Amino acid sequence: MKGNIMLDSFDKGWFVLQTYSGYENKVKENLLQRAQTYNMLDNILRVEIPTQTVNVEKNGQTKEIEENRFPGYVLVEMVMTDEAWFVVRNTPNVTGFVGSHGNRSKPTPLLEEEIRAILLSMGQTIDVFDTNIKEGDVVQIIDGAFMGQEGRVVEIENNKVKLMLNMFGSETVAEVELYQIAEL
Repeated sequence: MKGNIMLDSFDKGWFVLQTYSGYENKVKENLLQRAQTYNMLDNILRVEIPTQTVNVEKNGQTKEIEENRFPGYVLVEMVMTDEAWFVVRNTPNVTGFVGSHGNRSKPTPLLEEEIRAILLSMGQTIDVFDTNIKEGDVVQIIDGAFMGQEGRVVEIENNKVKLMLNMFGSETVAEVELYQIAEL
């Protein structure tokens, strides 16, 4: 388990780096190398380039290729200390943090729901997140057809959650993904 996604300052969070388009892999490589060189592996935790598989037809043949979902952007999970910010910000081909408003201001981390959706779309399992949600808890659905409803957790298995919802005056069981709910 990796821990919570969005925490208070000086705790870890997911941030978006803006890079020169086409240099995303080089930025990832450089950033991981710099984290090791500057002894920042406790602060710069993960670097991800969101990709998707697409089918491309060429010369009458269909081929699957990995394509960058967000050209010019790289995701980094890090503890936002002054030192880590400096190392990341000064990595070659990084032009800045998304959500930073200049004057050396620290950027805003992604919301937990945003990073969950991105990582799940990349085929990574949701179990990289700590969750304090357990059977019997009342949660709010934050995504999907039941968004905005509250329900009681009946079962959690393989990143799927069965909830008891009160709909039309009777209790109904609904199944949602773990990333679609939030603690109240």
